[in-house]
Formats: sequence, structure tokens, C-alpha cells
Amino acid sequence: MISLVVPTLGRPSLGTLLDALAVQLGELPSAELLLVDDRRDDDTGHDDTGELAVPGALAAYTKVLTGRGAGPAAARNLGWRAARGEWLVFLDDDVVPAPDWARRLRDDLSVTDRVGGVQGVVEVPLPTDRRPTDWERGTAGLADGRWITADMAYRRAALAAVGGFDERFPRAYREDAELAHRVRRAGWDLVRGRRRVTHPVRPESRWVSLRTQRGNADDALLRRLYGRTWRSDLDLPPGRRPRHLAVATAGAVSLAALALRGLDRPGGRRRGLGVAAGLAGLAWAAGTAEFARARIAPGPRTADEVVTMLVTSALIPPLAATHWVRGWWRARSVPAGAVVTPGAGS
Repeated sequence: MISLVVPTLGRPSLGTLLDALAVQLGELPSAELLLVDDRRDDDTGHDDTGELAVPGALAAYTKVLTGRGAGPAAARNLGWRAARGEWLVFLDDDVVPAPDWARRLRDDLSVTDRVGGVQGVVEVPLPTDRRPTDWERGTAGLADGRWITADMAYRRAALAAVGGFDERFPRAYREDAELAHRVRRAGWDLVRGRRRVTHPVRPESRWVSLRTQRGNADDALLRRLYGRTWRSDLDLPPGRRPRHLAVATAGAVSLAALALRGLDRPGGRRRGLGVAAGLAGLAWAAGTAEFARARIAPGPRTADEVVTMLVTSALIPPLAATHWVRGWWRARSVPAGAVVTPGAGS
């Protein structure tokens, strides 16, 4: 049996996914669909009954589970532990499977016993009449992501061996790469399949890049768990955090020097504080300008996009640094190399 696990917050995109699955699941020899309703009481998007609408064609395949609102890692754990299949296929609730997805899934899972997971191909459609925005380019990065759970199948034995997803990662960020690392470290192979899903770019606030900086706290936990080589070990691309920390530090030094200068008496020390403030301020301005240029140049360069990039490029470095420090503080008591035990967090 193949079990499909879909954690959801009840977004409108769920209906599109379910409609696509409704016409395909019959092509699988034996399948079930587990929807994990992970909405909290304060989430928007509930219908009048508060229940998830499931197409009639899927009713015989579907079981709806109620999550704890603790994030996608916990929701997926709830789903796969309640499933019956040898293979667990995780799908995000905002992807659209290709018309031949089920048939290709069946072929993808015809692998040797050494293979513990098979990733699907994720396509992100971008505008054809203009350059993509910063948010659109960020979403398009999913197409190159390794072992992302937008469409990722795991063998039950592999998940059970490593304890499933680590629920200390509360966001849809890094929890999939971290699981893949543990599965490979346990001796399983991960491969890419041929089935395809489309991942549309969802509408977001122009300030979404500020909210996503919370992921830096999760990176701090990864650094604690896996040491300095955590990015290469988890197949993650290099980030800008060292530059963000440098820019944020320069800004803080400049402000601190200016504050001390204002409190000091006229004299050599005051002049020295002024020089320090000026040099640190120049470093902050140069770093912020470089970051803004790197984000503006490949984009549509409309007035709104340029203003958004300028404002957020000034705010992201201190936000990234703050969240990193917050994550480091929370993770300080976690033993280095601590792993998830089977059944943990359930």
C-alpha cells in the first residue's frame, strides 16, 4: 500500500490538490490519503463547519486527522504513524500533481531495498512577461531543493529507523533536509524520481522576507546538532548569514559610538568615537547597499519592488542576527549530535 500524507492549514490550494488526486488515485494498486488538519483555533480559513472538504471520489481513500498546530514536522509525524503503507508520500497542500503523477509515482517506487526515499520533480512557474520578484525567485528555489517534502516519498522502514521528523523544527524550513540527512546517515540511499508537481507562487505580503528570517533560529539548532559542516552535510547552499552578522554588527557599533559620543565631553575621546561611528556607519551602508543591489538587479525593478528591497535589505541583517542568537540561546542545552528517537514527539 502507498500512503499519501498531506498536512494542511485549510488553504484554498488544498482543493486544487485534492481535485487532481481524485482522478488519479485509482491508478495505484492500493492507496490511502491522510489529511492532517493542522489549523489552530486562531487560524483563518475555516469554513462554516470547520471541516475539510474532500471530493466524493476521494472519500473511500481518505482519513482526516486532527493535528496539534505544532507545525509541519509534527503534522507529518502524526500522518505517517497513522498510515498503513510501506511507502509514505508527503505532499504540500499547495502543489498540483501532473496528470500522470500517480502512474509515475508507481514507477518511481519500484526501487531496490537500499533506497529509503524518492524525491519528485518540483516545477515553479514564473511570470513570462517580466522578471520575477524577490519572493518569486525564492519560491523558484524549490525546484533545485534536495529532498524537499513538497513531494517526497519515504519507505516506512527508513522513517521508523530514524524516528521520523524532528519536531523541534516548527516551521516549513530545514525539517525536510534534516530528516534526509539522518536517513542517509542510517545507511539508506535517496534518489530522484520522474513524477512531477507544480508549485505555484502563492500571494504574499511585500514584507514576507522579514518574516522568513525566523528560520535563522532553526539554523542555529542545526549548527548545534551537526557542527560547522552542517550546511554541506545537509546538502544546503551557502547562505549570507556571515555578511548579515557583519553588517548588523557594523550598524550596532556605529549607533553605540554615536550614543557614547553624545554623552562624552569634548576632547580626543569624543573625536575618536566620532571617527569610529563614521567608519562603522560606512561599513553598514556599504553592506546594506550591496545586499539591496543583489536583490534588485535580477528583479522587475518596479517602484514598489525597489522600495521594498531597500527597506527590507536594511532590516534583514539585524533580524537575521537576532533570530540566530535567539535560536542559539534556546539550543545551548541541546547535546551536540542529539538525534531523534523512534516515537519522539508523538
